[in-house]
Amino acid sequence: MPGTLDEILPSRQPRDRLVQALAGVAERLPDIDDPLFGLRFDRFTEGARVVLLGEASHGTSEFYRARASLARWLIDQRGFNVVALEADWPDARVLDAHVRHRPRPVGAADAFTRFPTWMWRNREFDAFLQWLHDHNRFRGAARRTGIYGLDLYNLSASMRTVIDYLDREHPQAAQLARERYGCLEPWAHEPAGYGRQAISGGYGRCETAVTAMLRDLLQRQLSDGTKDPEALLDAAQSARLVRDAEAYYRAMYYGGPESWNLRDRHMFDTLDSLLAAKGPDARAVVWAHNSHIGDARATEMGVVRGELNIGQLCRERWGEAARLIGFGTHAGTVTCADDWDGPTEVKAVRPSLPDSIERAAHDCAAPRALFDLAPLREARLEPRLERFIGVIYRPQAERWSHYVDCNLAEQFDAYVWFDETTAVIPLPTRTVEEHEAGDEETWPFGL
Repeated sequence: MPGTLDEILPSRQPRDRLVQALAGVAERLPDIDDPLFGLRFDRFTEGARVVLLGEASHGTSEFYRARASLARWLIDQRGFNVVALEADWPDARVLDAHVRHRPRPVGAADAFTRFPTWMWRNREFDAFLQWLHDHNRFRGAARRTGIYGLDLYNLSASMRTVIDYLDREHPQAAQLARERYGCLEPWAHEPAGYGRQAISGGYGRCETAVTAMLRDLLQRQLSDGTKDPEALLDAAQSARLVRDAEAYYRAMYYGGPESWNLRDRHMFDTLDSLLAAKGPDARAVVWAHNSHIGDARATEMGVVRGELNIGQLCRERWGEAARLIGFGTHAGTVTCADDWDGPTEVKAVRPSLPDSIERAAHDCAAPRALFDLAPLREARLEPRLERFIGVIYRPQAERWSHYVDCNLAEQFDAYVWFDETTAVIPLPTRTVEEHEAGDEETWPFGL
């Protein structure tokens, strides 16, 4: 049985030691929009195959803008050609079509119209999409940088993608896909309901069927001389999503770390498959929450709960060629909700707790700072509370809902600090009923 983080990592030391250590490596950062902003990170990204950029919340403007600035630098100066998001594959492929000047995927719905809509449908991210669209405009198709989703939600759209592809390329296989996905179809729009039913027995055939579908498409990907390798990649990844989502929703009802681990393994496997499909020169920048990109082995989540994450898996796979950069803040405002599917709100972020990593950074750093954490590893600093705000923020229960113990220097290679931050600005969404007749240009095309 794993012990507590305090038992496995060094014992707690006086709080001022962490403040002093961070102050010794703190560097003031220029404004996010300054061209020199990205250059300041070059030492962390040179020679990297994968650069993972975190966020301490899913609703903070400075995190999105800083990641966009760094991604522009990596794409423009270092040849990165994959932007991978903590986002659903079917939604992200709509954005990818826009930025790479490709036709909108056949039958694709509008992107990111389900909760939490603001996470990717916001002004800050939209500005990056428009930059990437312009950047790709005069480049050959093989040299354009794409946007891809790593996450495993949107089960119905993924099943639709597989069947649509096979309808075009292999009609007989399409009929087989319909039969194999038939047992999941009643739950396609409410997959959590499938999880509830699956644990009562009788649904093992779904697991077998979706695994067989993935196996067939992966085999086709290896051997098929398809006219459209992008469409085959899309279909194969969609089949992988269906298989992993089926397992994820079953695991949710057993409790423990398995559902979290299935999700992060799926995101890592998607990233690994993308890089393999793009060739040996492919390089990816990943946008995801700190809880996903900071090495789980240096956190209470990994040590006590037995959870792994993308950051850990990337270090295990690529070693020094994977660079992990976290982001943090002391106070400000955040776009969030009280509960899942709740209304979007802007809330005040409470000042960080006294015995936290954020408070130590606040006590020693400038309003914008970069911490190079490599020199701190030999100091074996104590674990400290770190704040994680997702799409849900409950400040009234913040200590127990949003803080866990972490060893910052082992968790990340660098840490980006914004002392006071502001909420992202959501973009409006339109339902199908609100679209005018013949209006096919929806976000990001219509803005």
